[in-house]
Amino acid sequence: MAEAQLLNITSQVKQKETLLRQAQIDLQRTYIRAPVTGTVVNRAVSRGQTVAASLQAPTLFTIAQDLTLMQVEASVVEADVSRFQIGQPVTFTVDAYPGGLFRGTVKQVRKAPQTVQNVVSYVVVIATANPDELLLPGMTANLQVVVATREGVLKVPNTALRFRPTGQPLDEERAARVAQGEVTGIHSEEARASGRVFVLGLKGQPVLIPLKVGITDGRMTEVMVGNLTEGEPVIIEPTTQRSGTNAVSSLLKFRLW
Repeated sequence: MAEAQLLNITSQVKQKETLLRQAQIDLQRTYIRAPVTGTVVNRAVSRGQTVAASLQAPTLFTIAQDLTLMQVEASVVEADVSRFQIGQPVTFTVDAYPGGLFRGTVKQVRKAPQTVQNVVSYVVVIATANPDELLLPGMTANLQVVVATREGVLKVPNTALRFRPTGQPLDEERAARVAQGEVTGIHSEEARASGRVFVLGLKGQPVLIPLKVGITDGRMTEVMVGNLTEGEPVIIEPTTQRSGTNAVSSLLKFRLW
């Protein structure tokens, strides 16, 4: 009988020790500790507020681990995302410092698409150093990305590539052959990026010069193949002649670049 009571009391002692350890664990978990050391940029709770953990952990604080290393999350439309590569140099400005120019590099191109008003875009992450801590979380940045560079190339203005003469006979068959890359050394595999410019002929009429063009910055375009020499004037638009108060269009007068 005494041995049975001893075993029962021993079991109760072990049960109480288990309850004590569970209470100690619960006590330790009442202290909320940050997973990283950094700067608190947002606080969602107040002192003494009850925090209840459910299936989704509540957000208590937003912490920036290191403000000297920042990243820009750029929204890039699907038509341009293929131009971004890891390691590309990026320059950007922020509204807080209108005269400041910040630099960074492409760190990541995220694959998850985002659709807003039927426009598909992707997030491109740009890493940048912030030693003076001028950049703050949440700032809006305007980016310029260098997708390609060329040195020592011949270039023409985009206005010359868009120019088409009016009222002048144009060999449509030749134009079609130009588009297919069959003239002036433009091969069929190169015709995907072909273009054309016009120069003044001996009689002042526009003469078509087929080209194979390369990269563009929106204002000037690289000339890769074509019978065009450096410094040769190209037509960018027609001009008008004024006689008294009437403006008379002159098809044989053009503005050159």
